[in-house]
Amino acid sequence: MSSPARFDRGHTDDLLSFLTASPSPYHAVATVAARLEKAGFRQVAEVDAWDGASGGKFVLRGGAIIAWYVPEGAGPATPFRIVGAHTDSPNLRVKPMPDTGSYGWRQIAVEIYGGTLLNTWLDRDLGLSGRLTLRDGAHRLVAVDRPLLRVPQLAVHLDRSVNTDGLKLDRQRHLTPIWGIGGVREGDLIAFLAEEAGVAADDVAGWDLMVHSVEPPAYLGRDRELVAGPRLDNLLSVHAEAAALAAVASRGADLPHIPVLAAFDHEENGSQSDTGADGPLLGTVLERSVFARGGSYEDRARAFAGTVCLSSDTGHAVHPNYAERHEPGHHPMPNGGPILKVNVNQRYATDGSGRAVFAAACERAGVPWQSFVSNNAVPCGTTIGPITAARHGIATVDIGVAILSMHSARELCGADDPFLLANVLAAFLEG
Repeated sequence: MSSPARFDRGHTDDLLSFLTASPSPYHAVATVAARLEKAGFRQVAEVDAWDGASGGKFVLRGGAIIAWYVPEGAGPATPFRIVGAHTDSPNLRVKPMPDTGSYGWRQIAVEIYGGTLLNTWLDRDLGLSGRLTLRDGAHRLVAVDRPLLRVPQLAVHLDRSVNTDGLKLDRQRHLTPIWGIGGVREGDLIAFLAEEAGVAADDVAGWDLMVHSVEPPAYLGRDRELVAGPRLDNLLSVHAEAAALAAVASRGADLPHIPVLAAFDHEENGSQSDTGADGPLLGTVLERSVFARGGSYEDRARAFAGTVCLSSDTGHAVHPNYAERHEPGHHPMPNGGPILKVNVNQRYATDGSGRAVFAAACERAGVPWQSFVSNNAVPCGTTIGPITAARHGIATVDIGVAILSMHSARELCGADDPFLLANVLAAFLEG
């Protein structure tokens, strides 16, 4: 039986605001945390002792957030229902010695993060965002959301073959942004960002900074059927999961399990970090939740055995100009509903049982869905699903929303798919 839809186009409107407020993983988790606090969740510190009280809680670590809601009457062996995603996106990140330049241009040294489409960062107005670490260990978010940087492309007059032979970019030489004219002054960038953040430059001991496009997300097309924006991979999923968790938690005591949001960092470079899906963060939080409710290792094992995770990450919509790159029998379309991602070589964790779980959630939500599988001749990407399944022994299903221009500085999705995904996630979390 279908449950009433909670989310509509207003959810997509809110997604545009969320993308703008979340230029870095650190901003994304801070925005999610603020929204969960408004919904009655409270932050718990990892260094503190945890209690087994019911209600919503969350842990923040760097660019990752784990949030869960314990209903009244939940026992130590109560299983979890997890929705997983990642907060990071491919981009350009600031190097440890950022101030550089040549031939009278002031530039910022950057390192390429993840598998970004390099050309999409050319001739685009760029800002800077991330966090500053102070001498006392505290962090201060910073975001310069105005045109600050630019990676200028070489003029066609100086590269006559670019339109016939294709653009060729050297990752070291050709992607250094400019931000002014004049001589290089060591410490200039951090002094500027410290002022933007309202702290003394001498108090800044470290930084994690990245470039972002300052062009705002927007509806696209004659009938506004599409959304163009940055970081849809994978903040679209993070936003939908946070909305679904807050909505389901409002039900209160009659949930048969514990709904969980797990949004990790560093998926785009392999997830191997203390805030990545291949780290211990999720397992530690779930175990501590079991033990805080008086559970034993046996209870932990029983809870994990009954747990299911929907790992939501974007996938590929069929590209009308490159249809031959897609599997000919599977052509996901924007606004066709979420996609079930399948790869028998375990690049995705979905199996037949997972398909049944996902189909049931879609039916309950009254939402259509599609299947995605890669062309046999085109290598398949991966995501946090197989990592979650293997690391924690948790049944996991890989799903997402079909988009175009994945890993571009600006991606494209259907305007209905974000709220369709949110409704499915809410139905799944309810059980």
